Amino acid sequence: MPPKWRTEPRFPDGPAPDPAGSHHERRIRSFQPRRSRVTTGQGEALKRLWGTWGLDIDGHDVIDLKTLFDGLPVILEIGFGMGEATAQMAAADPGTGILATDVHTPGQGNLLALAERNGLTNIRVANGDAIILLREMLPPASLAGMRVYFPDPWPKARHHKRRLIQPEFLTLAATRLAPGAVLHCATDWEPYAEQMLEVLTAHPDFENAQPDGGYAPRPDFRPVTRFEGQGLDKGHVVHDLLFRRTEN
Repeated sequence: MPPKWRTEPRFPDGPAPDPAGSHHERRIRSFQPRRSRVTTGQGEALKRLWGTWGLDIDGHDVIDLKTLFDGLPVILEIGFGMGEATAQMAAADPGTGILATDVHTPGQGNLLALAERNGLTNIRVANGDAIILLREMLPPASLAGMRVYFPDPWPKARHHKRRLIQPEFLTLAATRLAPGAVLHCATDWEPYAEQMLEVLTAHPDFENAQPDGGYAPRPDFRPVTRFEGQGLDKGHVVHDLLFRRTEN
């Protein structure tokens, strides 16, 4: 029997528990679904707003991003936590659409609530596996950018194969990014930063936006999140990487 949370959604009109049935895939998953407590406000936002601003990554249909975002250029954000930084970036750049994807139900509800509270019409929240979204549901060269902030570092050596930023992921991402679009990664886990820099530098579809070929200063548009602040307080060093999709 599958776990109860896979078959009985807590929000019948909200995000599906497992929209693509992706647990049937044999590939290694780069994320862990987190089922934690949803507050009353988050739950109400899911019930009220999911039908307008939410979508399930079911792998069935290709998304028309121009229609979904009223013609705005679109950046894909993979993993947004509780959504505070996403909401700040959307507010600061209303001329860009943000397709924010995550599997964390409280975070989905929180981001929807923030979008409504601040009148942010340039956010859409996607529920499910970003690999399926990229592979099955986005047209080629349709993204103006991609953000991967503080992905799970999978610190144990035997779990490194689960890290998202790998050559295979970059090859897929490159097919969905328009030429010149920027992939922006950030991490406070030094060994993962080194791996990111290595695999991005070696990939033929990306070039480092930094002339010296190293890490980038934190761009002004990326807010310091609460999670990041906690890491900085502990002495962690945050590395940003900005790599441009090549023109080939």
